[in-house]
Amino acid sequence: MALPLEDIKVLDLSRLLPGGFCSQILADFGAEVIKVEDTEAGDYIRWMPPMIGEQSALFYALNRNKKSIRLNLKKEEGREVFLRLVDTADVLLEGFRPGVMEKLGLGYQELAQRNPRLIYCALTGYGYSGPYRDIAGHDINYLNYAGISSMIGHRNERPALCGVQIADIGGGALWAVIAILLALQARQVTGRGQFCDVAMLDGAFSWLVLALASYSVTGQIPIRGREILGGGFACYNIYPTSDGKFVSIGAIENKFWAEFCRKLGKEEYIPFQFVPDRQDEMIAEFYRIFRQKTRDEWVEFFSDSDICFSPVLELNEAVEHPQIRERQMLARVQKEEKEILLAGVPVKLSDTPGTIKLEFAGYGENTERILKTLGYTLEDIQAMRERGVI
Repeated sequence: MALPLEDIKVLDLSRLLPGGFCSQILADFGAEVIKVEDTEAGDYIRWMPPMIGEQSALFYALNRNKKSIRLNLKKEEGREVFLRLVDTADVLLEGFRPGVMEKLGLGYQELAQRNPRLIYCALTGYGYSGPYRDIAGHDINYLNYAGISSMIGHRNERPALCGVQIADIGGGALWAVIAILLALQARQVTGRGQFCDVAMLDGAFSWLVLALASYSVTGQIPIRGREILGGGFACYNIYPTSDGKFVSIGAIENKFWAEFCRKLGKEEYIPFQFVPDRQDEMIAEFYRIFRQKTRDEWVEFFSDSDICFSPVLELNEAVEHPQIRERQMLARVQKEEKEILLAGVPVKLSDTPGTIKLEFAGYGENTERILKTLGYTLEDIQAMRERGVI
């Protein structure tokens, strides 16, 4: 079965999470992804704990079904090899700060002259314009500048840190995939590639669509722990249970809220679902009630109710959940007598579904084979290896 991207070649110069996540999605749907790694350390995520033998478990999470070439772009010969790769590529993905590739003479303008069909995706923290374009950043910084961190957490407490990289993945990697696919579609019409400027701050900020609309009309900034979806209302909240675990209710619609209240014998609360002055009272009462049973006893209690109720699962429980398993959202790879769990393909296409190939290239493993496809001889390759080009 043909995959939607199987005729697309991607050069991935990125490191760590955002770029790796992006190119793995492209690889899952058939793209040939070549990791272009430097000759000093390569993709840093290869060496980050926890280690499985000589390679990181985190590397396996982001780099299935890719190839790897070691290449020193600071040497003229290395640049020449890279330019030959560009001649055959559809997409280039990089995650350096703006200006790094230009200093190497490998910026978009230079590369587009060689290959006008090239789609060049720069995945950066703050983008190629604006006063912050050259500033370093990580997920926490992008969320802070976007105003997202200020909205997460309990009232009267400091903003909460999220253990999942929201800006890196949701604001960066996924938007980069979208940008690349849009540019590929545009190339079908124009015959030309283009520059994709994807900033993780931009992508994170775009998640605030509802908050922005509300703020622009009311003039009120969201108050941490007081908003309807932020823990301030009884109908959309997380409650502790007697065994130290948690359950949640997401009864935004009145029919769900009404059934929830009736089930707990609190019909008198039904009219006050969105009355701000009654929320603290109702939340306190539901805290008291939910502390009377264990989490799993509450799951059983609400098993026949249609109210958007769910337990708060730990990671070890989530990976065993029947819905996760049925949707094939887990892949497993065996390395060094350890089983590594990998995330499956979340997009389910009926005719051209993504495929998980559990193949992982070692650092520079495909260098010789890739160079041969570019016309280099074994003597050329050996000479470049001796000169530190590869």
